[in-house]
Amino acid sequence: MAHSAPSCPGCDAPDLAFAAHDYGHCQTDALSRAEALVAARGLRMTPVRRRVLEILLETHRAMGAYDVLGRLAAEGFGAQPPVAYRALDFLEEQGLAHRIRRLNAFTACMHPGEAHAPAFLICRSCDAVAEAPARSVRTALDVAAGQVGFTVEGSNIEALGQCPDCRGRAA
Repeated sequence: MAHSAPSCPGCDAPDLAFAAHDYGHCQTDALSRAEALVAARGLRMTPVRRRVLEILLETHRAMGAYDVLGRLAAEGFGAQPPVAYRALDFLEEQGLAHRIRRLNAFTACMHPGEAHAPAFLICRSCDAVAEAPARSVRTALDVAAGQVGFTVEGSNIEALGQCPDCRGRAA
């Protein structure tokens, strides 16, 4: 399902994702697309689910479940781990968040409702995460798997490096 609302150029373009831009626009755009998607599927965006997505959308950094839980608890949503995990699981199942396995953390999907094969560019210094298009990588993986009779049902491509800001500070 493609979206028709204009999206944040910093969120859509991997070369701009690490640049300073209007995170508020990212958040507003992604939230409206997520709510429409959830409603179209006949599901409910509960206050906890919405707040977890808002937290993930505040910056382009991956957050651990306990970091999210700490924020939820401070805002009165409950302090038990299932509160955060259930919301994060729902968001991931609906394609609204991605699990970044290397960091054991989550990041908001910048293309909710769209079929896409992202690669996650992870800054090893600041944990900023950008979603880069990787359809050609996924296609190559499918071809390689097919040559040995394997069918790929899902993949998670993560690349570790340094964002422009951290690379500049290190120089």
